[in-house]
Amino acid sequence: MTSNSPNAKTESLNRSLSAAKTAKQDEFYTQYVDIQKEVEAYLEFDPDTFRDKVLYCNCDDPFESNFFKYFAANFNKLGLKKLVTNSYDGSPIAGAQLTFGEYDEGNGKRQKPKAIAVEIQEVKDINGDGSTGIDDVKLFLERNPHTRTPLAGGGDFRSGECVELLKQADIVVTNPPFSLFREYVAQLVEHNKKFLIIGNMQATTYKEVFPLIKADRLWMGVTIHSGDREFRVPDHYPLEAAGWRVDENGVKYIRVKGVRWWTNLDHGRRHEKLPLMTMADNLRFSKHKEIKGKTTYDQYDNYHAIEVPFTDAIPGDYDGVMGVPITFLDKYNPDQFEIIGYEKSYHLQTKKYGVQVQVDKSGKKSNVTKLNDGVAIKVTAPPTGQTYYSVNGEHYIQQYKRIFIRCRAEPARKKIK
Repeated sequence: MTSNSPNAKTESLNRSLSAAKTAKQDEFYTQYVDIQKEVEAYLEFDPDTFRDKVLYCNCDDPFESNFFKYFAANFNKLGLKKLVTNSYDGSPIAGAQLTFGEYDEGNGKRQKPKAIAVEIQEVKDINGDGSTGIDDVKLFLERNPHTRTPLAGGGDFRSGECVELLKQADIVVTNPPFSLFREYVAQLVEHNKKFLIIGNMQATTYKEVFPLIKADRLWMGVTIHSGDREFRVPDHYPLEAAGWRVDENGVKYIRVKGVRWWTNLDHGRRHEKLPLMTMADNLRFSKHKEIKGKTTYDQYDNYHAIEVPFTDAIPGDYDGVMGVPITFLDKYNPDQFEIIGYEKSYHLQTKKYGVQVQVDKSGKKSNVTKLNDGVAIKVTAPPTGQTYYSVNGEHYIQQYKRIFIRCRAEPARKKIK
């Protein structure tokens, strides 16, 4: 039996990601259609987003990667100057579709794949069918082995060779390992690169990531807002996710919750104004039972902010600080809102709690310090059916991860860097 509550979903997601990180099973290969939808959203905003740019897809596998397939097939349409991609030692999918002979030992067996980099500077109609596409790229790579460069450093994005490739790039587009997301983003920022990458929503509150969000140097992409996405995984991965399938060719796919595109490429959606009701109208007409019919919004006991549990319940006429779910970032418009901090921004915290007793749903009690790790709401009586905390005879509930925001006053506008 599964639960549909937000906290249950988050706990399940955290367990999955933690297990993947521990086992280093974070090789998730993005579907072609997800790449296509996201990239084309930027072209709608600016058709020249990728024109005359050197595009780098690292943490990838030439040809087998859908990132490589998409950008190679659309090389001319996008007006790319160069496409660079590299694999890594021992890649479980390298050579699965296009081997070039590198992985053939001559006895029907495949040798362990070694890291290579591939560069394409033009795509011509090689097969003579009157158009250019992935088949032409395949023929080009087969006939031009000099385009494939061995990487002595194993293809690790931190290796000297890959850093040199990164330095040449204008834009990086890829799906880096989830377990190395912090380090990967830090490298992109260090080298001042534009990028479009896939990561998990939980990265929002990483200490290496949140300051970038707050400073409008990193934001959510366009096309993935909620739900989950299907990724191909290596053959040796156990199918332990909530959703999975094996296709007719034996290829494994799992569904991963909480994924998002992360980028510093501008797009139109982030400038769309979120329609908001006043606080009074929210209290009267909100579709959420947590808001409708109350006399006021809950006030945190340990932060000078009110609790807004849903993005569409943000009161547009409130000029104070509000705590909102991290999914707010899907709708974040830097012209309309200012990000103040998050629950780990201890300078915003107004009090700390002493001895705390956690009482879980089953009534089990334990001494904890968790109440100091997030926002707390004081309640008049112990709630039923949910975890709560008791401190000196007073009772509190804690809301899961919150970002603190404030509505920008009209007509003030923040300059986008």
